[in-house]
Amino acid sequence: MAKNKLKRFADMQTMDRVIQPEMESVKRDNFFLKGKWGKDFFKNDNPIVLELGCGKGEYSVGLGKHYPNKNFIGVDIKGARIWEGANQVREEGMLNVGFLRTRIDFITTFFDTNEIDEIWLTFSDPQPKKPNKRLSAKIFIDRYRKFLKTNGIIHLKTDSDLLFESTLDEVEKHNYELLEHTWDLYGEMIEDLDPSTQEILSIRTHYENLFSAKGFKIKYCKFKV
Repeated sequence: MAKNKLKRFADMQTMDRVIQPEMESVKRDNFFLKGKWGKDFFKNDNPIVLELGCGKGEYSVGLGKHYPNKNFIGVDIKGARIWEGANQVREEGMLNVGFLRTRIDFITTFFDTNEIDEIWLTFSDPQPKKPNKRLSAKIFIDRYRKFLKTNGIIHLKTDSDLLFESTLDEVEKHNYELLEHTWDLYGEMIEDLDPSTQEILSIRTHYENLFSAKGFKIKYCKFKV
């Protein structure tokens, strides 16, 4: 396993769709793509969507295939996981998907005002004992505000009752605009949606398949901040 990780880390150094910033650029807040992702990385002015805590990048890749006229960036600190999605992007020659390897705590270092159109939080760690570490907690939402467009949407998909309930509480407490939510995505909601939205929400991550196999219901919501 260790050898495989090292091999993947080395391989990622050769991937032009993977950005692995040096800590020095984080400290200095002078990241070279900040405010320039569209122009210098994707080389277009299409909307940019983030998948935070992307794991293997299944959603970034799946959305990239569904929306060729949008750009997607999967963000995670786990390089061995990112490799899975990045390798698929390389093999299929996808130019509208990229990956950023970093801690989400530093996310404001990498994106500028009004640079991001949407955010996906897919099966984030529910952080049972550390509510402020949840990616839908106010401390993180306030960071997203710094680069999310005014009408930008945040999507949350999770198996965790704790994370879902706390997110809905945050939405109500801080007067975010709740657009849609369900406690049982595949059981009560998805059939009522248009086919395009069904296809998007039916993209399944590695962890979702594991949780679904164990009988956990999948929750979903989207909101504006």
